[in-house]
Amino acid sequence: MSLKKFFFLIIICLFAIGLQETYNPKEVDAFTNQVIQRGATGDDVIELQARLQYTGFYNGKIDGVFGWGTYWALRNFQEDFGLDIDGLAGATTKEKLVKASKYNAAWVKEQIRKGNDFTYYGGTDINKQTQSNKQNQAGGGQATNPKPQQPQKQPDTNTQNTGNTSQQNNTPARDTAAVNVPQGFSQNDINLMANAVYGESRGEPYEGQVAVAAVILNRVASATFPNTVAGVIFEPRAFTAVADGQIWLTPNQKSKEAVLDAINGWDPTGEAIYYFNPDTATSSWIWGRPQIKRIGKHIFCK
Repeated sequence: MSLKKFFFLIIICLFAIGLQETYNPKEVDAFTNQVIQRGATGDDVIELQARLQYTGFYNGKIDGVFGWGTYWALRNFQEDFGLDIDGLAGATTKEKLVKASKYNAAWVKEQIRKGNDFTYYGGTDINKQTQSNKQNQAGGGQATNPKPQQPQKQPDTNTQNTGNTSQQNNTPARDTAAVNVPQGFSQNDINLMANAVYGESRGEPYEGQVAVAAVILNRVASATFPNTVAGVIFEPRAFTAVADGQIWLTPNQKSKEAVLDAINGWDPTGEAIYYFNPDTATSSWIWGRPQIKRIGKHIFCK
């Protein structure tokens, strides 16, 4: 073989290797190709649990062990997203999970390695949670997400609350609520509620936005629902904004103020735990709930 042909073959080989790398890029923080099923362990299960928790379907420990809790969380995710309900994380299910969630592999694995208590719900401020973990390690390792305590609702001396903060009543003024973070709720809770209010009711009057936030708080306080803000918002089939992804839109200042007004005691709904739009509701069940009042396009129910 001539020297010219030899160098030509080397060039061809290098070109082929380059093509292979081009069409087989390394995935960053993404699943491998294996089908994940009950009994599996390892990094893929850690990612599966983290993504399921991010979207609110899994509330167990992220430990890389595919047990029954992970199995049922996966089935619920598949049901809500119109997938085959088989409890197997195959290609289609993993693709849907990747689109519906975010995953920071380095951060999650670091918390596991350090033995930290942590959660990975969407909207969680990782930097602040990391700070909490450092404080917990210094103070005995308490849980980073204690149950938020429901603040005492202030009595409403008016029979109708129009949201006018100039009225002489016990409803806190909006400009005060907007700058004070109430005790018992983390900034993560407030941010996540603002996302939900914006996704669910950004076209509603201000009172209607406060009302949506009040429903979330009423559910947190109810024994019928999860006892955390994230648990309520990400409960399967609870909110349209979660199902269609509008929960991740960036909320405006008005939504944040509505959340703070609700936390500070304004409940325009009369302690409702459900609401629906009568023009779009398809469930016959919701029409059977005792109705309290209508605000904007929403009817609020017990």
